[in-house]
Amino acid sequence: MSSGNRNNQIGPPRFAIAVHSLVWLAQSEKLLTSSAIASKVKSHATFLRRVMAQLAAEGIVETKEGRDGGYSLKVPASQLTLADVYQAVRPECLVCMETSECGEIGKQLDDALEEIMNEAEKETLRLLKGYTLEDFMKKVDFEHFEKECLG
Repeated sequence: MSSGNRNNQIGPPRFAIAVHSLVWLAQSEKLLTSSAIASKVKSHATFLRRVMAQLAAEGIVETKEGRDGGYSLKVPASQLTLADVYQAVRPECLVCMETSECGEIGKQLDDALEEIMNEAEKETLRLLKGYTLEDFMKKVDFEHFEKECLG
């Protein structure tokens, strides 16, 4: 993922990292360590482990601890929707703002913004439910992927 694309990112920052990581796991025939995945998705291993912990908590990936440990995909790519991934890594609060000192009008502004953000998230989830990880992977030219990334 180029750094230019990250500036235009929609959704939680962890979403793109999670999807990229899951693609690597779906393509792999073996366990992948957090450092191996982090290097492929251009992320810090500590940040990646936090993302993977969220995915593990939702039953999307399996973890194996220890020297020969790592991560593997628990849900088949054909059954895992992008909405599942989005929900696993989304922030708890969509409109996280500090308390406004603007009294009643500030509260009304916050409430209106929260209503719009909730509506936007519903539409996002509706759209993402229409794509599985497998569908998403079909949009990628894996022949070049293997030469570029695995070679």
